[in-house]
Amino acid sequence: MIPKYRKQFNRDFSPEKYTQLKDILKQKSGLETSFRVSESPLFLTKEFERKLVDASESIIDQIKALPSEILQKAIPENCRVPNDTDQPHFFTIDFGICKSENGEIEPQLIELQAFPSLYAFQKAFENTFCEVYPFLSEIRSPMSFDDFTTYLKELIVNDENPENVILLEIFPEKQKTAIDFALTEKLLGIKTVCLTQIKKEGRKLYYENNGSLIEIKRIYNRVIFDELDKIPDLTTSFDFREEVDVKWVTHPNWFFKISKFLLPLLQHQFVPKSYFLHEFPENENLDNYVLKPLFSFAGSGVNLNPTEEITNAIKDKENYILQKKVNYEPIFEDINGEFSKAEVRLLYIWRENDDRPILLENLGRMTKAAMVNVDFNKKDAIWIGSSNVFFGEM
Repeated sequence: MIPKYRKQFNRDFSPEKYTQLKDILKQKSGLETSFRVSESPLFLTKEFERKLVDASESIIDQIKALPSEILQKAIPENCRVPNDTDQPHFFTIDFGICKSENGEIEPQLIELQAFPSLYAFQKAFENTFCEVYPFLSEIRSPMSFDDFTTYLKELIVNDENPENVILLEIFPEKQKTAIDFALTEKLLGIKTVCLTQIKKEGRKLYYENNGSLIEIKRIYNRVIFDELDKIPDLTTSFDFREEVDVKWVTHPNWFFKISKFLLPLLQHQFVPKSYFLHEFPENENLDNYVLKPLFSFAGSGVNLNPTEEITNAIKDKENYILQKKVNYEPIFEDINGEFSKAEVRLLYIWRENDDRPILLENLGRMTKAAMVNVDFNKKDAIWIGSSNVFFGEM
C-alpha cells in the first residue's frame, strides 16, 4: 500500500538477507523460531493506521461501558479464578486487511483478547528488520526500545524483585512461542517456569532456582487455562482456582471476558456482524458466515463453510458464534509478482491505574492460504508467516 517502500524492499531483498534476519533473531534470543517468520514486513499507510486505532478506541469505549455482570457471563464456571481485577493488563486486537464494497482498503475486526501475545519478540523483530534493511528506520515505530522496555517492566515486574516474578507456561520448551519467553527473560530479568514445577505451601507459591525455593509474587501468565484439561495425566501441586497470594498479570478470567464472546455485542463500520449460534436469525444466509468456537486458540475449530447439518449437530450453541465473512485483499507483492493477504494485531498494555490501554507494538501475519495461519500455507510459499507492520506516508 506504500509503493515506494514495497519497491525498495523487493529490490533489496535476497535469500541471504532472510537468512541474516533469522540468524540475528537467534543470536538475540538463543533460540530458533519454531514458527515461520515472513521474509517481508507489511507496509501500510498512516491513514490505514488511523483507521485501525480509531476502530480500536471505539471498541475499548464499548467494552468499558459494558456492565461487569455481562463480562462475568463469559467465564465458564469450571474456569473461574479468585481475586478478579477491574481491568486486564493486556489487550490485543486483530484486524484483517480487506477491501470494502466501494473498493477501499479497510480493516475488519477478526478477534480480540486480553491475553499477552509476542510482545518481546515483536519489538526484537522490528529492530532486526531495521538492522538488515536500514532504510526501514525512517518509518519504524515511534516508541523507542528503552521506552518499550520500561513500559513492559513496569507492567509485569512492577516494584517487585524480578526473581519473585515468573513467566508461567505449561511445558514452555515445547511451545511455539518459546523464543518470546527467552526474549522476555532477557528483557525483564525474570524466569520462565513450567506449571508442573510450581510448589504450593499454604497460600504461597514457590519455584526452585539453583537449589533454593523462591517465593512467587507476580505471575506473567501465558497458560491458556481451559487447555489444561486437554493434557493427559497432568499433575500439578497448584490449581488456578485456589486462593493464593500472587498478583496475576493478567488475571486468567480476562482470557474469557475479552474474547470472541464480545463480538456480537460490538458495533462499528469495521466490525463484521456476529451472532451467538443459538441467536442466529432465520433470515440470515449461513453461507455468508464463519463458525467459530468461543474459546479456541490460534484458529482451532474455525469452520469457514458451515452448513445447517454442522450447526444443528452442535449441542452447546451458546459457546459458538457466527461471524460475517470478510474478504482479505491480497495486496502485498512478493519478488515473483504474487500477492499475500494479511492481518494486523495491535498490542496494547493496560496499566492498573490507567483509564485506557497504551499501544506498544504490532504483529503482522501474512498468508497465501484461506486462513491467516502459517499451518495452512504451502511449504514453498514466500511472504508468509509472522511479520511486523511499518506505517508511513504515501
